[in-house]
Amino acid sequence: MGFCDARPRRFLSVEAVAVFEMWLLQNSAIWQIAGSSIFVFGASMAESLSPRAILDRLIGFRTVSRDSNLELIEWVKGYLEGHGVSSRIILDSTGRKAGIFAQIGPSEPGGVVLSAHTDVVPVDGQEWASDPWKLTEREGRLYGRGSCDMKGFISVVLANLPLMAGSNLQRPIQIALTRDEEIGCLGAPPLIEAMQDELPPAASVIVGEPTMMSVVNGHKGTLGYRVRCRGHEVHSSILHTGVSAVMTAARIIEWGNRLNEKGLASKACGFAELFDPPCTTAHAGMIKGGTAMNITARDCEFSFDFRFLPGDSAVSLDAEFREFIAEQDAGCKRIHGGAGVGAEEIFRVPPMAPESDGAADVIARALTGDNGSHAVSYATEAGQFQEAGYSVVVCGPGDIKQAHGADEYISLEQLEAGSRFVRRLVESMSEQG
Repeated sequence: MGFCDARPRRFLSVEAVAVFEMWLLQNSAIWQIAGSSIFVFGASMAESLSPRAILDRLIGFRTVSRDSNLELIEWVKGYLEGHGVSSRIILDSTGRKAGIFAQIGPSEPGGVVLSAHTDVVPVDGQEWASDPWKLTEREGRLYGRGSCDMKGFISVVLANLPLMAGSNLQRPIQIALTRDEEIGCLGAPPLIEAMQDELPPAASVIVGEPTMMSVVNGHKGTLGYRVRCRGHEVHSSILHTGVSAVMTAARIIEWGNRLNEKGLASKACGFAELFDPPCTTAHAGMIKGGTAMNITARDCEFSFDFRFLPGDSAVSLDAEFREFIAEQDAGCKRIHGGAGVGAEEIFRVPPMAPESDGAADVIARALTGDNGSHAVSYATEAGQFQEAGYSVVVCGPGDIKQAHGADEYISLEQLEAGSRFVRRLVESMSEQG
Protein backbone atom coordinates (compact mmCIF):
# COMPACT_ATOMS: atom_id res chain seq x y z
CA MET A 1 0.00 0.00 0.00
CA GLY A 2 1.11 3.58 -0.48
CA PHE A 3 1.88 6.10 2.22
CA CYS A 4 0.64 9.64 1.87
CA ASP A 5 2.65 12.74 2.65
CA ALA A 6 0.79 13.57 5.88
CA ARG A 7 1.75 17.24 6.23
CA PRO A 8 -1.22 19.56 6.79
CA ARG A 9 -0.55 23.28 6.65
CA ARG A 10 1.00 24.44 9.93
CA PHE A 11 -1.02 26.86 12.03
CA LEU A 12 1.01 26.74 15.25
CA SER A 13 4.77 26.94 15.56
CA VAL A 14 6.76 24.02 16.90
CA GLU A 15 7.58 26.10 19.97
CA ALA A 16 3.94 26.97 20.66
CA VAL A 17 2.78 23.37 20.40
CA ALA A 18 5.66 22.23 22.65
CA VAL A 19 4.83 24.78 25.36
CA PHE A 20 1.13 23.91 25.24
CA GLU A 21 1.81 20.17 25.45
CA MET A 22 4.15 20.65 28.42
CA TRP A 23 1.44 22.64 30.19
CA LEU A 24 -1.05 19.83 29.56
CA LEU A 25 1.31 17.21 30.97
CA GLN A 26 1.87 19.26 34.12
CA ASN A 27 -1.85 19.91 34.63
CA SER A 28 -3.26 16.41 34.45
CA ALA A 29 -6.33 17.28 36.52
CA ILE A 30 -7.39 19.95 34.04
CA TRP A 31 -6.70 17.50 31.24
CA GLN A 32 -8.97 14.89 32.83
CA ILE A 33 -11.74 17.44 33.39
CA ALA A 34 -11.50 18.32 29.71
CA GLY A 35 -12.31 14.70 28.87
CA SER A 36 -8.75 13.79 27.87
CA SER A 37 -9.18 15.22 24.39
CA ILE A 38 -8.77 18.53 22.62
CA PHE A 39 -8.74 19.71 19.05
CA VAL A 40 -5.49 21.12 17.74
CA PHE A 41 -5.33 23.45 14.76
CA GLY A 42 -3.41 21.87 11.89
CA ALA A 43 -4.36 18.30 12.86
CA SER A 44 -7.45 18.10 10.66
CA MET A 45 -9.59 18.60 13.78
CA ALA A 46 -8.52 15.14 14.97
CA GLU A 47 -8.33 14.00 18.58
CA SER A 48 -5.04 14.93 20.23
CA LEU A 49 -4.04 13.35 23.51
CA SER A 50 -1.33 14.11 26.05
CA PRO A 51 1.40 11.53 26.72
CA ARG A 52 -0.25 10.67 30.02
CA ALA A 53 -3.68 10.25 28.45
CA ILE A 54 -2.28 7.95 25.76
CA LEU A 55 -0.30 5.98 28.35
CA ASP A 56 -3.50 5.53 30.35
CA ARG A 57 -5.15 3.94 27.33
CA LEU A 58 -2.15 1.79 26.42
CA ILE A 59 -1.81 0.38 29.94
CA GLY A 60 -5.45 -0.71 29.73
CA PHE A 61 -4.60 -3.05 26.84
CA ARG A 62 -3.37 -6.30 28.42
CA THR A 63 -0.72 -7.07 25.85
CA VAL A 64 1.16 -9.83 27.69
CA SER A 65 3.21 -11.69 25.07
CA ARG A 66 1.16 -14.88 25.44
CA ASP A 67 -2.03 -12.93 24.59
CA SER A 68 -3.25 -10.92 21.62
CA ASN A 69 -2.19 -7.30 21.11
CA LEU A 70 -4.65 -6.60 18.31
CA GLU A 71 -6.87 -4.31 20.36
CA LEU A 72 -3.92 -1.98 20.99
CA ILE A 73 -2.78 -2.16 17.37
CA GLU A 74 -6.26 -1.28 16.09
CA TRP A 75 -6.44 1.66 18.51
CA VAL A 76 -3.09 2.96 17.25
CA LYS A 77 -4.23 2.53 13.65
CA GLY A 78 -7.36 4.56 14.37
CA TYR A 79 -5.38 7.29 16.12
CA LEU A 80 -3.00 7.54 13.16
CA GLU A 81 -5.89 7.67 10.70
CA GLY A 82 -7.46 10.47 12.73
CA HIS A 83 -4.43 12.56 11.84
CA GLY A 84 -4.43 11.58 8.18
CA VAL A 85 -1.60 9.07 8.55
CA SER A 86 -1.93 5.73 6.80
CA SER A 87 -0.37 2.65 8.34
CA ARG A 88 0.35 -0.99 7.64
CA ILE A 89 -0.45 -3.87 10.00
CA ILE A 90 1.74 -6.99 9.83
CA LEU A 91 -0.02 -10.02 11.34
CA ASP A 92 1.75 -13.05 12.74
CA SER A 93 1.00 -16.56 11.50
CA THR A 94 -1.82 -17.03 14.03
CA GLY A 95 -3.60 -13.79 13.18
CA ARG A 96 -3.78 -13.00 16.92
CA LYS A 97 -0.84 -10.62 17.11
CA ALA A 98 0.55 -7.89 14.92
CA GLY A 99 3.01 -5.07 14.45
CA ILE A 100 2.26 -1.77 12.76
CA PHE A 101 4.30 0.88 10.95
CA ALA A 102 3.57 4.30 9.52
CA GLN A 103 5.31 7.27 7.96
CA ILE A 104 4.80 11.00 8.50
CA GLY A 105 6.39 13.49 6.13
CA PRO A 106 7.79 13.33 2.62
CA SER A 107 8.44 9.99 0.95
CA GLU A 108 12.17 10.57 0.86
CA PRO A 109 15.19 8.58 2.07
CA GLY A 110 17.16 9.65 5.12
CA GLY A 111 14.39 9.69 7.72
CA VAL A 112 14.31 8.52 11.32
CA VAL A 113 12.52 5.45 12.68
CA LEU A 114 11.06 5.61 16.21
CA SER A 115 10.62 2.02 17.35
CA ALA A 116 9.03 0.28 20.34
CA HIS A 117 7.49 -3.06 21.25
CA THR A 118 3.85 -3.31 22.32
CA ASP A 119 4.01 -6.52 24.38
CA VAL A 120 4.66 -6.67 28.11
CA VAL A 121 5.70 -9.33 30.61
CA PRO A 122 3.13 -11.07 32.88
CA VAL A 123 2.12 -9.90 36.34
CA ASP A 124 1.49 -13.46 37.57
CA GLY A 125 2.53 -13.95 41.18
CA GLN A 126 3.54 -10.32 41.67
CA GLU A 127 2.13 -8.22 44.51
CA TRP A 128 1.13 -4.81 43.19
CA ALA A 129 0.01 -1.90 45.36
CA SER A 130 -2.47 -0.92 42.63
CA ASP A 131 -4.14 -2.45 39.59
CA PRO A 132 -1.31 -3.14 37.08
CA TRP A 133 -3.73 -2.62 34.18
CA LYS A 134 -4.86 0.83 35.31
CA LEU A 135 -2.48 3.79 35.22
CA THR A 136 -2.10 5.11 38.77
CA GLU A 137 -0.20 8.20 39.88
CA ARG A 138 1.61 8.29 43.21
CA GLU A 139 4.23 10.87 44.19
CA GLY A 140 5.14 11.90 40.66
CA ARG A 141 5.24 8.35 39.31
CA LEU A 142 2.87 6.63 36.89
CA TYR A 143 2.40 2.96 37.81
CA GLY A 144 1.20 0.21 35.49
CA ARG A 145 2.49 -2.80 33.60
CA GLY A 146 4.45 -1.54 30.61
CA SER A 147 4.57 2.08 31.79
CA CYS A 148 8.36 1.94 31.66
CA ASP A 149 8.93 -0.97 29.24
CA MET A 150 7.92 0.46 26.89
CA LYS A 151 4.50 2.01 26.52
CA GLY A 152 5.86 5.25 27.96
CA PHE A 153 7.92 5.78 24.81
CA ILE A 154 4.99 4.85 22.57
CA SER A 155 2.85 7.44 24.36
CA VAL A 156 5.31 10.30 23.83
CA VAL A 157 5.69 9.40 20.16
CA LEU A 158 1.94 9.26 19.52
CA ALA A 159 1.25 12.38 21.61
CA ASN A 160 3.57 14.31 19.28
CA LEU A 161 1.86 13.00 16.15
CA PRO A 162 -0.10 16.28 15.65
CA LEU A 163 3.19 18.18 15.86
CA MET A 164 4.78 15.85 13.29
CA ALA A 165 1.80 16.12 10.95
CA GLY A 166 1.65 19.89 11.33
CA SER A 167 5.35 20.49 10.73
CA ASN A 168 7.11 20.93 7.42
CA LEU A 169 9.28 17.85 7.77
CA GLN A 170 12.14 17.72 5.30
CA ARG A 171 12.71 14.02 5.95
CA PRO A 172 10.14 11.50 7.13
CA ILE A 173 9.58 10.13 10.61
CA GLN A 174 8.66 6.45 10.55
CA ILE A 175 6.93 4.77 13.49
CA ALA A 176 7.49 1.03 14.06
CA LEU A 177 5.59 -0.83 16.79
CA THR A 178 6.35 -4.54 17.15
CA ARG A 179 5.01 -7.67 18.85
CA ASP A 180 6.64 -10.49 20.83
CA GLU A 181 9.81 -8.66 21.85
CA GLU A 182 9.64 -10.07 25.36
CA ILE A 183 9.76 -13.68 24.13
CA GLY A 184 12.73 -13.47 21.80
CA CYS A 185 12.28 -10.35 19.63
CA LEU A 186 10.19 -12.40 17.20
CA GLY A 187 8.10 -9.60 15.74
CA ALA A 188 10.72 -7.13 14.53
CA PRO A 189 12.23 -9.05 11.58
CA PRO A 190 8.99 -9.37 9.54
CA LEU A 191 8.11 -5.74 10.31
CA ILE A 192 11.56 -4.55 9.23
CA GLU A 193 11.31 -6.57 6.02
CA ALA A 194 7.93 -5.02 5.19
CA MET A 195 9.18 -1.52 5.97
CA GLN A 196 12.16 -1.96 3.68
CA ASP A 197 9.85 -3.17 0.91
CA GLU A 198 7.35 -0.32 1.21
CA LEU A 199 9.09 2.75 2.67
CA PRO A 200 12.09 4.81 1.60
CA PRO A 201 15.21 3.78 3.53
CA ALA A 202 15.64 5.61 6.83
CA ALA A 203 19.05 6.85 7.93
CA SER A 204 18.56 6.23 11.65
CA VAL A 205 16.59 4.10 14.09
CA ILE A 206 15.98 5.11 17.70
CA VAL A 207 14.70 2.22 19.82
CA GLY A 208 13.03 3.80 22.84
CA GLU A 209 13.83 1.22 25.52
CA PRO A 210 14.21 2.80 28.98
CA THR A 211 17.71 4.31 29.30
CA MET A 212 16.90 7.45 31.34
CA MET A 213 17.40 9.25 27.99
CA SER A 214 21.07 8.24 27.83
CA VAL A 215 22.29 7.27 24.36
CA VAL A 216 23.13 3.55 24.42
CA ASN A 217 25.20 2.41 21.46
CA GLY A 218 25.89 -1.20 22.39
CA HIS A 219 24.02 -4.18 23.82
CA LYS A 220 24.46 -7.91 24.11
CA GLY A 221 22.86 -10.47 21.83
CA THR A 222 20.84 -13.44 23.04
CA LEU A 223 20.64 -17.06 21.98
CA GLY A 224 17.96 -19.22 23.58
CA TYR A 225 17.06 -22.91 23.66
CA ARG A 226 14.47 -25.32 24.94
CA VAL A 227 16.41 -28.35 26.19
CA ARG A 228 14.66 -31.71 26.62
CA CYS A 229 16.30 -34.57 28.50
CA ARG A 230 14.85 -38.09 28.25
CA GLY A 231 15.79 -40.60 30.96
CA HIS A 232 15.07 -44.22 31.85
CA GLU A 233 13.08 -44.84 35.01
CA VAL A 234 14.39 -47.23 37.67
CA HIS A 235 14.36 -47.25 41.46
CA SER A 236 16.83 -44.63 42.65
CA SER A 237 18.65 -47.25 44.78
CA ILE A 238 19.96 -48.74 41.52
CA LEU A 239 20.28 -45.51 39.62
CA HIS A 240 23.37 -46.74 37.79
CA THR A 241 21.09 -48.97 35.71
CA GLY A 242 18.83 -46.07 34.71
CA VAL A 243 19.15 -42.54 33.42
CA SER A 244 17.97 -39.53 35.39
CA ALA A 245 16.78 -36.76 33.07
CA VAL A 246 17.02 -34.29 35.97
CA MET A 247 20.66 -35.14 36.71
CA THR A 248 21.48 -34.95 33.01
CA ALA A 249 19.95 -31.48 32.97
CA ALA A 250 22.02 -30.58 36.03
CA ARG A 251 25.25 -31.46 34.19
CA ILE A 252 24.29 -29.20 31.30
CA ILE A 253 23.40 -26.34 33.64
CA GLU A 254 26.69 -26.83 35.48
CA TRP A 255 28.46 -26.49 32.14
CA GLY A 256 26.84 -23.04 31.93
CA ASN A 257 28.03 -22.23 35.45
CA ARG A 258 31.59 -23.06 34.48
CA LEU A 259 31.34 -20.82 31.41
CA ASN A 260 30.17 -17.97 33.68
CA GLU A 261 32.99 -18.52 36.18
CA LYS A 262 35.56 -18.49 33.40
CA GLY A 263 34.13 -15.32 31.86
CA LEU A 264 33.88 -13.43 35.15
CA ALA A 265 37.45 -14.36 36.05
CA SER A 266 38.84 -13.06 32.76
CA LYS A 267 39.92 -9.46 32.26
CA ALA A 268 37.68 -7.38 30.02
CA CYS A 269 39.14 -4.90 27.58
CA GLY A 270 37.91 -2.28 25.12
CA PHE A 271 34.18 -1.73 24.66
CA ALA A 272 33.45 -4.90 26.70
CA GLU A 273 34.42 -3.01 29.85
CA LEU A 274 31.21 -0.98 29.59
CA PHE A 275 29.02 -4.05 30.08
CA ASP A 276 27.92 -5.38 33.45
CA PRO A 277 29.00 -8.14 33.58
CA PRO A 278 31.71 -7.56 30.94
CA CYS A 279 31.53 -11.09 29.50
CA THR A 280 29.24 -13.54 27.74
CA THR A 281 26.98 -15.38 30.22
CA ALA A 282 24.79 -18.50 30.31
CA HIS A 283 21.54 -18.87 32.26
CA ALA A 284 18.85 -21.49 32.93
CA GLY A 285 15.64 -19.70 33.91
CA MET A 286 12.94 -22.40 34.02
CA ILE A 287 13.04 -26.14 34.70
CA LYS A 288 10.55 -28.92 35.29
CA GLY A 289 10.95 -32.69 35.56
CA GLY A 290 10.68 -35.87 37.60
CA THR A 291 7.75 -37.63 39.26
CA ALA A 292 9.03 -38.86 42.64
CA MET A 293 12.08 -38.63 44.90
CA ASN A 294 12.90 -42.34 44.53
CA ILE A 295 12.53 -42.68 40.73
CA THR A 296 15.18 -41.67 38.24
CA ALA A 297 13.40 -38.97 36.26
CA ARG A 298 12.14 -39.93 32.83
CA ASP A 299 11.71 -36.34 31.59
CA CYS A 300 13.20 -32.94 32.29
CA GLU A 301 12.82 -29.77 30.26
CA PHE A 302 14.49 -26.43 30.86
CA SER A 303 15.28 -23.11 29.21
CA PHE A 304 18.88 -22.16 28.53
CA ASP A 305 20.21 -18.97 27.01
CA PHE A 306 23.36 -17.01 26.33
CA ARG A 307 23.83 -13.27 26.49
CA PHE A 308 26.83 -12.60 24.32
CA LEU A 309 29.00 -9.56 23.70
CA PRO A 310 29.25 -7.76 20.37
CA GLY A 311 32.20 -9.43 18.71
CA ASP A 312 31.45 -12.85 20.17
CA SER A 313 30.06 -15.31 17.65
CA ALA A 314 26.59 -16.81 18.09
CA VAL A 315 27.62 -19.50 15.61
CA SER A 316 30.62 -20.50 17.75
CA LEU A 317 28.58 -20.46 20.96
CA ASP A 318 25.93 -22.64 19.37
CA ALA A 319 28.52 -25.11 18.11
CA GLU A 320 30.23 -25.32 21.52
CA PHE A 321 26.91 -25.85 23.30
CA ARG A 322 25.71 -28.48 20.85
CA GLU A 323 29.02 -30.34 21.15
CA PHE A 324 28.45 -30.70 24.90
CA ILE A 325 24.80 -31.66 24.33
CA ALA A 326 25.97 -34.39 21.91
CA GLU A 327 28.36 -35.75 24.54
CA GLN A 328 25.55 -35.94 27.11
CA ASP A 329 23.22 -37.54 24.58
CA ALA A 330 25.77 -40.23 23.78
CA GLY A 331 26.38 -40.92 27.48
CA CYS A 332 22.64 -41.39 28.11
CA LYS A 333 22.27 -43.75 25.16
CA ARG A 334 25.15 -45.93 26.35
CA ILE A 335 23.01 -46.80 29.37
CA HIS A 336 19.65 -46.98 27.60
CA GLY A 337 18.94 -46.56 23.91
CA GLY A 338 15.71 -44.66 24.52
CA ALA A 339 17.36 -41.97 26.61
CA GLY A 340 18.96 -38.83 25.26
CA VAL A 341 19.14 -35.04 25.06
CA GLY A 342 17.98 -32.53 22.45
CA ALA A 343 18.20 -28.74 22.22
CA GLU A 344 15.79 -26.67 20.14
CA GLU A 345 16.80 -23.09 19.33
CA ILE A 346 13.86 -20.80 20.07
CA PHE A 347 15.39 -17.38 19.48
CA ARG A 348 18.55 -15.70 18.29
CA VAL A 349 18.84 -11.91 18.67
CA PRO A 350 21.97 -10.17 17.35
CA PRO A 351 23.91 -7.75 19.55
CA MET A 352 24.09 -4.06 18.76
CA ALA A 353 27.67 -3.05 18.05
CA PRO A 354 28.89 0.54 18.52
CA GLU A 355 29.10 2.56 15.31
CA SER A 356 31.81 5.06 14.52
CA ASP A 357 29.95 8.35 13.94
CA GLY A 358 26.77 6.49 12.99
CA ALA A 359 23.85 8.61 11.82
CA ALA A 360 21.64 7.53 14.74
CA ASP A 361 24.39 8.22 17.25
CA VAL A 362 24.99 11.70 15.85
CA ILE A 363 21.34 12.77 15.92
CA ALA A 364 20.58 11.26 19.36
CA ARG A 365 23.61 12.93 20.92
CA ALA A 366 22.68 16.26 19.36
CA LEU A 367 19.17 16.01 20.81
CA THR A 368 20.17 14.83 24.31
CA GLY A 369 23.60 16.39 24.80
CA ASP A 370 24.87 12.99 25.96
CA ASN A 371 28.41 12.42 24.67
CA GLY A 372 29.27 9.39 26.79
CA SER A 373 29.55 5.74 25.76
CA HIS A 374 26.92 3.43 27.24
CA ALA A 375 26.28 -0.28 26.89
CA VAL A 376 23.62 -2.56 28.39
CA SER A 377 23.56 -6.30 28.97
CA TYR A 378 19.96 -6.82 27.89
CA ALA A 379 19.01 -7.33 24.24
CA THR A 380 16.69 -5.15 22.18
CA GLU A 381 15.36 -5.01 18.65
CA ALA A 382 18.11 -2.49 17.84
CA GLY A 383 20.44 -5.36 16.96
CA GLN A 384 17.92 -6.61 14.41
CA PHE A 385 17.58 -3.17 12.82
CA GLN A 386 21.37 -2.89 12.70
CA GLU A 387 21.66 -6.33 11.12
CA ALA A 388 19.19 -5.15 8.46
CA GLY A 389 21.48 -2.24 7.57
CA TYR A 390 20.16 0.63 9.70
CA SER A 391 22.19 2.92 11.93
CA VAL A 392 20.80 2.48 15.46
CA VAL A 393 20.89 3.62 19.07
CA VAL A 394 18.76 2.82 22.11
CA CYS A 395 17.41 5.90 23.88
CA GLY A 396 14.17 6.28 25.77
CA PRO A 397 12.46 7.47 28.96
CA GLY A 398 12.36 5.50 32.17
CA ASP A 399 14.75 3.31 34.14
CA ILE A 400 15.26 -0.35 33.18
CA LYS A 401 15.46 -1.13 36.91
CA GLN A 402 11.72 -0.49 37.09
CA ALA A 403 10.85 -2.89 34.27
CA HIS A 404 9.33 -6.36 34.70
CA GLY A 405 8.81 -6.19 38.47
CA ALA A 406 5.79 -5.41 40.62
CA ASP A 407 4.80 -1.73 40.74
CA GLU A 408 6.54 -0.89 37.49
CA TYR A 409 6.49 2.86 36.91
CA ILE A 410 7.75 5.77 34.86
CA SER A 411 8.20 9.17 36.46
CA LEU A 412 6.36 12.20 35.14
CA GLU A 413 9.77 13.83 34.77
CA GLN A 414 11.00 11.04 32.49
CA LEU A 415 7.77 11.08 30.47
CA GLU A 416 8.27 14.78 29.83
CA ALA A 417 11.95 14.22 28.99
CA GLY A 418 10.91 11.66 26.37
CA SER A 419 8.32 14.01 24.92
CA ARG A 420 10.84 16.85 24.81
CA PHE A 421 13.24 14.57 22.92
CA VAL A 422 10.60 13.82 20.26
CA ARG A 423 9.69 17.50 19.94
CA ARG A 424 13.33 18.40 19.40
CA LEU A 425 13.60 15.65 16.80
CA VAL A 426 10.63 17.05 14.91
CA GLU A 427 12.06 20.55 15.04
CA SER A 428 15.46 19.36 13.80
CA MET A 429 13.85 17.63 10.84
CA SER A 430 11.56 20.52 9.93
CA GLU A 431 12.09 23.50 7.68
CA GLN A 432 13.74 26.27 9.65
CA GLY A 433 12.63 29.85 9.67
